[in-house]
Amino acid sequence: MKTKNIMIVGVGGQGSLLASKLLGRILLQKGYDIKVSEVHGMSQRGGSVVTYVRFGDKVYSPVIDKGEADFIVSFELLEAARWTEYLKPDGKIIVNTQEISPMPVITGAAQYPQGLVQQMKDAGLDVDAIDALALAEQAGSAKAVNIVLMGHLSRYFDLTEEEWMDAIEKSVPAKFLQLNKTAFDLGRRV
Repeated sequence: MKTKNIMIVGVGGQGSLLASKLLGRILLQKGYDIKVSEVHGMSQRGGSVVTYVRFGDKVYSPVIDKGEADFIVSFELLEAARWTEYLKPDGKIIVNTQEISPMPVITGAAQYPQGLVQQMKDAGLDVDAIDALALAEQAGSAKAVNIVLMGHLSRYFDLTEEEWMDAIEKSVPAKFLQLNKTAFDLGRRV
């Protein structure tokens, strides 16, 4: 199998590490060679972060270069726009429409860009935008945005829902298991 590349982007504190761990776990269980990167950027709450997940028959590097990402899963709208140059021409961006203001916007030095989903579509990108925050809150916690997005990403993979649920069971603490299963299900069905 040719190597597939997934970038998970967002801001610190949104759960990108759990998302990449979950994705890596399920792909490893399916027998793929997997490389998952460390977080690049400021991992404390609010800083821009990106993780790379690469899988296939044989993967030699964890790094995804510009123009190589099959999927970009973005936990925040502006982060999706920042990383578009990494998407393959036939790649897909799955984006949470939530807006989290970066420091220049918070301080008043800049304004949050408007119309980003339409701008990405106008640039010819395949954008699948969902309100993952609303779905996470429906599941029981705004912190479940990451699992909602993994549920939505799962629609594009030939993996069973049972395989995903097994990976969730092995990746999250028992007390949060039902919340995460519900969040995943909501993301998969939207």
